[in-house]
Amino acid sequence: MRLVLVGPPGSGKGTQAEWLCERLGLASIGTGQLLREAIRSKSPAGIVAEPLLAQGLLAPDAMVNELVAELFRTERPEKFLMDGYPRTYSQAVSFDALLHQEYLKLDAVVNLTIPDDEVVRRIGGRRICSNAACAAVYNLGFRPPKADGRCSKCSAELTLRDDDREATIRQRLNEFHKNTAALIEYYRRAGLSRDVNAMEPADAVYEAIVARLT
Repeated sequence: MRLVLVGPPGSGKGTQAEWLCERLGLASIGTGQLLREAIRSKSPAGIVAEPLLAQGLLAPDAMVNELVAELFRTERPEKFLMDGYPRTYSQAVSFDALLHQEYLKLDAVVNLTIPDDEVVRRIGGRRICSNAACAAVYNLGFRPPKADGRCSKCSAELTLRDDDREATIRQRLNEFHKNTAALIEYYRRAGLSRDVNAMEPADAVYEAIVARLT
């Protein structure tokens, strides 16, 4: 099984990626881990990428494509799940060319769908304990603290991160939609796209993914 997993922030993509890899025996491949390893090893790509990531910017497509290509040239995983790559149309075209060179084919592209308002509700409900030694994480909708505004473990005040404010979340969603609309259409034309409703509980979403893959 060779999969690409696509989904906006707050869609539960991380959980589904972990379960799919564990239960289907797939290698998890993410550009985040490739970039972190490049930075750690101080490779030429890592030296260029480090200041970009420190500013919250995306690494250039050409750099990410080359990191993925190098992985496939050296390790050539037979069964894998791509998490976070490709994220743009141009990356998808490059990845297709790479797979063709390696005599590999994708089985499916799983697209987790969820309304923007639900993403805002999920991420915007997150609260973090202000006590750095504790740093417990809560969600007002799914895992609320016992007392409003206070950590259930240490009673410190709970805070809302800037990244979790509605304006920031919607900006991230706009970027996601802008980058992935053409990507999903590309895979849909190729007959690979499998839309899965991410509004259901995580275990139900997983079962729906597996059903769409058979």
